[in-house]
Amino acid sequence: MQALYDRLAAVLDGMALSAWEIVFVDDGSRDDTYALIAALCARDGRLKAIRFARNFGKEAAMAAGLQAADGDVIVLMDGDLQHPPELIPEMLARWRGGAMMVTAVRRSRVTDPWLRRKLTSAFYSFFSKVSEVELAEGGGDFRVFDRAVVEAINSLPERTRFMKGITSWVGFRHEVVEFEPAARTGGVSGWSTLRLLRYAIDGLSAFSTLPLRVWSVMGLMLAGLSGLYGLFLIVRTMLFGIDLPGYVSLMVSGLFLSGIQLISLGVLGEYVGRIFTEVKGRPLFLVSERLGFERRPERD
Repeated sequence: MQALYDRLAAVLDGMALSAWEIVFVDDGSRDDTYALIAALCARDGRLKAIRFARNFGKEAAMAAGLQAADGDVIVLMDGDLQHPPELIPEMLARWRGGAMMVTAVRRSRVTDPWLRRKLTSAFYSFFSKVSEVELAEGGGDFRVFDRAVVEAINSLPERTRFMKGITSWVGFRHEVVEFEPAARTGGVSGWSTLRLLRYAIDGLSAFSTLPLRVWSVMGLMLAGLSGLYGLFLIVRTMLFGIDLPGYVSLMVSGLFLSGIQLISLGVLGEYVGRIFTEVKGRPLFLVSERLGFERRPERD
């Protein structure tokens, strides 16, 4: 936290801004992270902090930060310093030039394991083909938003959030800035391959109905093949008589169709589960503690 604060403060102080603030969001950490943040807030009145009642996930943390941030322009970034604060001046220059949103895009993923790099590339390629929005490959959550964009994002009520898709869906003039990610300054990533897979499924289900359509098409194809096979059996019986049905073919076809039905039910269940989550209307997060917000003036 100290290294993050030192670098951020040095960059922001060097830009001759009229005012700036930093909002830390602690996603229910169990170490001394929040204590370090609280100590920094006590020393610098421009710092604010939100502590979740428990871990609600990165998407909820980003939503909390965007809801809490004040100002005409907002920078969203991770706290592990893989997003270099020194890139902020260039991103703000793009905003002053008319861009409503600026995304920092990785030049490479050399800091990620080989398998994760391949899976990530495959996801971006597949997502661009089946989704209603386009994602910039290598574009993460390091972004600059105009106030109008933040208000548009905050107005979206959905609970299953996929920020990369949401930022593309809201539109506005968008530009990208390339950067080379640094190594993490401490700790390890909490994003396992399985968790990334679940995140990818959330993104696809939030911005594409293709999985549902695939099984509709599959059902039509199987129905058509079954009809053709039935016609073939009728013609063969008329020409060559009746033979003994094959046990193996019956078992294979039965198991195949059962598998197709279970997979299609699973896909349908994923969408029904998301409907259930939205209908409950639970908040994205619960806050157990706030620091520094009593000092913030009310917006007009």
